[in-house]
Amino acid sequence: MTKRIFRSICLVALTVFLASVILIMGVLYEYFTSVGQEQLKMQTNLAAQGVMHEGLLYFQDLKVTNYRITWIDWEGNVLYDSMSDTTKMENHLEREEVQQAIAKGYGESRRYSATLLERSLYSAQRLTDGTILRLSISQMSVLTLLMGMAQSICIIFAIALILSTVLAVRISKRIVKPLNQINLDEPLSNEGYDELSPLLLRIDSQQRQLRRQKEELVQKENELNTIIGSMNEGMVLLNQKGKIITINTAARKLLDLGIVCTDAYLLPLCQNTALQEIVSQALQGRKIEKTLSLHGESYQVDASPVISEDSVRGAAFLFFNVTEKEKAEQIRREFTANVSHELKTPLHSISGYAELLKNDMVKENDRIPFAGKIYDEAQRMIRLVEDIISLSHLDEGAQDERWEAVDLHGLAQKVMQSLEHQAESAGVGLELSGETVFVHGIPQLLYSMLYNLCDNAIKYNYKNGKVCIKTEQEGNAIRLSVTDTGIGIAPEHQERIFERFYRVDKSHSKAVGGTGLGLSIVKHAARIHDARITVSSSARTGTTIVVTWQTL
Repeated sequence: MTKRIFRSICLVALTVFLASVILIMGVLYEYFTSVGQEQLKMQTNLAAQGVMHEGLLYFQDLKVTNYRITWIDWEGNVLYDSMSDTTKMENHLEREEVQQAIAKGYGESRRYSATLLERSLYSAQRLTDGTILRLSISQMSVLTLLMGMAQSICIIFAIALILSTVLAVRISKRIVKPLNQINLDEPLSNEGYDELSPLLLRIDSQQRQLRRQKEELVQKENELNTIIGSMNEGMVLLNQKGKIITINTAARKLLDLGIVCTDAYLLPLCQNTALQEIVSQALQGRKIEKTLSLHGESYQVDASPVISEDSVRGAAFLFFNVTEKEKAEQIRREFTANVSHELKTPLHSISGYAELLKNDMVKENDRIPFAGKIYDEAQRMIRLVEDIISLSHLDEGAQDERWEAVDLHGLAQKVMQSLEHQAESAGVGLELSGETVFVHGIPQLLYSMLYNLCDNAIKYNYKNGKVCIKTEQEGNAIRLSVTDTGIGIAPEHQERIFERFYRVDKSHSKAVGGTGLGLSIVKHAARIHDARITVSSSARTGTTIVVTWQTL
């Protein structure tokens, strides 16, 4: 803008200067021409008086340097000329000034010579005898005058140019200074030209709007970052070149990336070949769902290209931990297979015994034992079905059950009473110790949990063995422990005894009628009550299972 103002001021100054020179030269030239014409008329009148009194003698010894004198008769013939030979001169009757003098007594004219680059002024007067006396003077043309004054004009032009330049610089800076000093952060606080007020008002309005939009964007960005950061699932957004636009904490940990990895290329940072292939295909516009193994766990990777205007602008990646899902699916498959196997065995036994009875292939004395075996297998099936129903109910969270304060010590006494006959038959003694403690829970589930723990302790015990139940409170912890003197559990089996249908000694389990679901029911009941289970055991020395609740 400063350059434009500078050029404009200089151009205006030069234009005014040139126009002034032309105007002044034209006016002065016309003024001096008029003055010269008047002087020429006066000289012509004086010379005419002399010629009328003296005739041709007037021209003798007459020295004229600035003027040219010509005497013409009434027919146009030249009688005398101060600069040329009269015999060689043409007739002057047709000259404009001569014609005017003949007609009016006085005439004048101006003629321009292109070859001599000068103009001649003529003045003619008719004498009393009818002859014509003419005087002429040469005058320089405007161009010649300008050429003669070129040096002075150039000096004046240089001075004008310097002054114009200095003035243009100062004025342009003075004009631009308020514009350069405008405070765009607070447009309305500026003091400057009134003409800028509409612009400043518009800037102030737009800045307020931009600030509101920026605040909204920052708020939305913070909300998005909070949501993305709190996600357990990993999320990564890439642009079309594979650079990371957004990545949350879960994804950084999962991919072993640093804290500052935004604007970095993902492929060089990623060490997983399968994931690199997924990223490459997604950036090519393919949607992919694939399960990968990362850090020893299974993750489902959902890769979706971001397409805009028929071109891939980037890609979005979501990482879902499906380890538990796959484990649950595996457990479900194993559970289905185990249930089928567990049900098939007693059904085959019942079917075989029934077939023998149907075909009358059993002796009369053996019918009652056969019926007893059918009854035992049916009872085993009933217990299995009941345990499966209980376990399914626990899988759903037992949300329809009523919670209340339960006396664990009193509940243990009821369990001992229920298992007293079974313990006597197995030759195992039951013992209860400790104190009265209360936990907030579902009475039926707590009873089932304690019953299964004691039932297992009796079944997998030696004859003349002992089962000790103890309830106590230590600080903020409530403990229920069941200790037996039975066959024990080897260390390699202790982590799996709570799995469904898992048996350490399958032959012994079938002999005592176990379903393989008792400890699974204990585990689920403890999880619903936010309790922790610990196992301490060794082969042939006994087992201690402790259930601990934390109270506020």
